Amino acid sequence: QVQLVESGGGLVQAGGSLRLSCAASGTIFSINTMGWYRQAPGKQREWVAFITSGGSADYVDSVKGRFTISRDNAKNTVYLQMNSLKPEDTAVYYCNHWPALSYEYWGQGTQVTVSS
Repeated sequence: QVQLVESGGGLVQAGGSLRLSCAASGTIFSINTMGWYRQAPGKQREWVAFITSGGSADYVDSVKGRFTISRDNAKNTVYLQMNSLKPEDTAVYYCNHWPALSYEYWGQGTQVTVSS
């Protein structure tokens, strides 16, 4: 059974940084492309970044140059370093394999709130 546990969110001022972590279990993590997603109030969930098993990554345009995704296959963990945070980055952040569909299993997410 797959389990995804996100952590590291919090309240931060604009321009600040946070590092999110996602621990995955019950899946062959090392061969999966993993992604971070976010859902802001009143909006649909959107993908933010993904990283392949080999370490190649891509980002949605709105976070390029500010966010960095990484992974530790030995720890079954994927990270999202978020710098220069903006109020529009406020959302609940989730990790999952990529691409994941809305009807699939999702963890509880971690709340990121950026104040102006």
